[in-house]
Amino acid sequence: MPAPPLAFANNRAYVAAHFALELDTGGNVGLFRSIEGGSLKADVVTYQTGGMHGQFRQLGKPKYDDLKLQVGMAMSAPFYTWISRFFTGVPDTRSGAIVAADFKYTERARRTFSGALIKEVSFPKLDATDKSAAYMSVGVAVEHIDFTVGSGQQIKQNEGMPAQKLWASCNFRVSLDGYDCSRVSKVDAFTIKQNVIEHHVGGFRAPFKVPSRIDIPTIAFYLPEADAGPFYKRAMDVAADGHPSGSTHGMIEILDNGGATLAELAFRNSDILSVTPDRSDASSEEIKQVKVEVYSELMGFSYGNVGLGDLA
Repeated sequence: MPAPPLAFANNRAYVAAHFALELDTGGNVGLFRSIEGGSLKADVVTYQTGGMHGQFRQLGKPKYDDLKLQVGMAMSAPFYTWISRFFTGVPDTRSGAIVAADFKYTERARRTFSGALIKEVSFPKLDATDKSAAYMSVGVAVEHIDFTVGSGQQIKQNEGMPAQKLWASCNFRVSLDGYDCSRVSKVDAFTIKQNVIEHHVGGFRAPFKVPSRIDIPTIAFYLPEADAGPFYKRAMDVAADGHPSGSTHGMIEILDNGGATLAELAFRNSDILSVTPDRSDASSEEIKQVKVEVYSELMGFSYGNVGLGDLA
């Protein structure tokens, strides 16, 4: 049987096995679990001339869908620096590329982007009974994307990839000044969002994107009702009696299997928003727990020696 033509061999279909992210800081900053979005589309503009039966159509301005990356602890310092700056509200626009590689880490396709801004960071649910790997979701708004064929070169396998195995959903620690959180069993998923404003300028087809304010979510965690006394008292003091609020600081630490800290999410100027007990059921054999919700004014993210800044 004759060998396939060289052009066919170079264009062989491949399995989407590996993806890498490059930033303008230079080089590959890590492999991530999944990516979606980043497509190009445009609205269809329809107009009609009086006296004519037909309609005329043309494409309007281009639009680029947001990128959504699912990442863990396998990215490098430049990427976590980008996330950390997102929490500070400092505009940090990046250029880079999403590189798709086959099973042998050979680059097969490339999406080069510019004007990229992080618009949201989602933290997964943390559960002391769940030993599966945990991942963050990072939403990125971009101003422009180019699609090109891959170079055929080998992409570098990120050295931090083994660290991803260390982040399991059960490895975490919650602390809140003045409260005993040593028996917190679960933290609900939450998302920090930043509004992105589109600025249209004459002579440019695509809009420029600039960041706006950051929306800080409430954090909900669960602990035994036996430990809930101080939380009930504080909620009553603040909500019912009108005592001054917003004086508490806290932190969620992401731990490895040995208990060492991988990353930290700090929240400041916080207080107890609500304390909600579980449904009481005479047939239940589970420990009675309460859900505690905490609001915050500021948040900061740190990975290793990267981040937190003024919040540390």
